[in-house]
Amino acid sequence: MFNFLKKSAQKKEITFNYESIMVDMHSHVLPGIDDGAQTTQESIALIRKMMGLGIKKIIATPHIMADYYKNTPETINNALEILKAELISKEINIVVEAAAEHYFDETFEPRIEDRKLMIMGDNYALFEFSFINKPPNATKALGKMNDMGYKPILAHPERYPYMDIEQLRSLKEHGCSLQLNTISLTGYYGKEVKKRAENLINNELIDFISSDMHHLRHAEAFENALRTPYLEKLLFDYPLKNSLLM
Repeated sequence: MFNFLKKSAQKKEITFNYESIMVDMHSHVLPGIDDGAQTTQESIALIRKMMGLGIKKIIATPHIMADYYKNTPETINNALEILKAELISKEINIVVEAAAEHYFDETFEPRIEDRKLMIMGDNYALFEFSFINKPPNATKALGKMNDMGYKPILAHPERYPYMDIEQLRSLKEHGCSLQLNTISLTGYYGKEVKKRAENLINNELIDFISSDMHHLRHAEAFENALRTPYLEKLLFDYPLKNSLLM
């Protein structure tokens, strides 16, 4: 009886990793410029964890926000160069690039119009909504992005409690891809976020997956996500687009 309970409490064995997607395209591993890694040592710890789980390329996406993280291409690229130098000094061989996670605030549409969005791959631009309410001009902004050649990606749609499946399906119909945080599938953000994440997968609405890694607790959850059946489904049954960013 006690042996049975002990075995039940053990974690499910991990039998696969993130090699098939190759690219983690949403993380906060650049040192000292947002709420992610604060030092190069922290950055390296996160990157080593991602590499150990099969990631071959990392696209760092620091926050760009009007009120909190007033990053610019200059601050982001400076942090990238510092991190790259540290990777070289430690003989860590992985490609790290930088884009941004743009917050949909009053500066977002002007950034679109001025062509100042930081992009990844073939003009993909990552952005996030408020966790409280959807901006009323979201559809208009998506139209502008598409007209100007951007390919919008909405970060972690499962974390917006005010958006249902049909609203998210409508965003996709307006040319917006959806990126799921894999750690949502572990219940890291709570049961309701986990449920919404699973519902998005059941409705085949996910285009990209990523870690949204900020710190070592996220790194642990990124690994634990590999024990969930929904992530297995994503990695083996879905035509995810991460590899387009290699």
